[in-house]
Amino acid sequence: MIKRLQRKFVVIAAVCLLIVEFTIIGGINGVNIYQTNKNADDLLNIIIENDGRFPEFDPKGMKHDKPQDNSDSASPPESKKPDKHRGFNEETKYQTRYFVVYADSNGEITKVDTGHVAAVSSSQAIEYGKSVLDSGKTSGTSGNYRYKTGDTDKGKIIVFMDCRSDSATKNRFLLVSCAIGAAGYILVCLLIIIFSKRAIRPVVESFEKQKQFITDAGHEIKTPLAIISANTEVLEMVSEPNQWTVSIKNQITRLNGLLKELLSLAKMEEEKPALTMADFNISDAVYDAASPFTTLAETKGKKLTIDVANGLSYHGDEGAIRQLVSILTENAVKYADEDGEIIVKLFTSHNGKETDLEVSNTCKEPPQGDLTKLFDRFYSDDSSRSRSKGEKKGGYGIGLSIAQAIVRSHKSKISCKAENGMMIFTAQLK
Repeated sequence: MIKRLQRKFVVIAAVCLLIVEFTIIGGINGVNIYQTNKNADDLLNIIIENDGRFPEFDPKGMKHDKPQDNSDSASPPESKKPDKHRGFNEETKYQTRYFVVYADSNGEITKVDTGHVAAVSSSQAIEYGKSVLDSGKTSGTSGNYRYKTGDTDKGKIIVFMDCRSDSATKNRFLLVSCAIGAAGYILVCLLIIIFSKRAIRPVVESFEKQKQFITDAGHEIKTPLAIISANTEVLEMVSEPNQWTVSIKNQITRLNGLLKELLSLAKMEEEKPALTMADFNISDAVYDAASPFTTLAETKGKKLTIDVANGLSYHGDEGAIRQLVSILTENAVKYADEDGEIIVKLFTSHNGKETDLEVSNTCKEPPQGDLTKLFDRFYSDDSSRSRSKGEKKGGYGIGLSIAQAIVRSHKSKISCKAENGMMIFTAQLK
């Protein structure tokens, strides 16, 4: 149980960390891609606004198209605030590789300018321009070039900018961020594994105290029960047995059964329960363990059917498996509908790797909600699981907990479901 709790803690922490890392790395790369594309679009807009060329920038970051005239009569040059062109400087126009395609109002290409790029000829520029005009798009990517269109008095202008450097930078940033994220993820997972025992230590201590309490209480209660039983027998020898002494003896038997099951459950939930693992004929074991309940079922007006495949072998603790069969069969007989049917099956699973033990009983009104709660300690749902008139169940609510502990000690799974008017418990024994 402690190892399962530790594994769950590690898995949950690792999954949460993975989600956080995906979010952070994805967010950083998303912002980087958005900002890179935005910068490219801003450059394209500047070129379009200036009819296919870069404007001149003064040392203060103010752009202007013509040299400034310092005479008093000259009007101040047209300029734009530096923050609109933040990140651009005097060298930007020399670092940016682009070509321009001009078209008239009818969509016919009239001129190309490839003087700012070496990788594209005039004929190739025309092909790029025709492709964009035919698509009807105003912006996008074509090959290694990001483009944007604009309208002028003479028609359309299409600016293509070489973005290979930006693409390479984005790819490198993505690879580096993923590599760093993966290394960090592995390192943190190792730390989680190392310190997981310390993290769950309070739960472990609480579980150990609970288990110790059950064991100590069980042994302490045995003595007064033995004394009460002996005193009751003396009273019956002195006087005739009556309803009071019979009731006392019934309650003593009930408490002894409860203590036995509690101690058995505490033993099965130990980190390494003392099981004797060996190969045995599970077909014979299941049949022998389920057969005695045939008579019990008949006395309750119910029918027990045992359908066991012959010659199946299993590696496990034979005594524990027999106890598992007894618990599930007794539970089915107890909670089956009046005049109902109980079926015990043993067969090889479809994949051939498991031996499935299936115990089912008729149940017209199965319990509602999460059926896994039936395996919880001291859980009982008599009102919904049985409608037999006047029948006292007398259960302690820990039988299925013991069954689950037995199955888990064999590194297997047990489940329950309600379908077609049947309550079905299935132990998949690996």
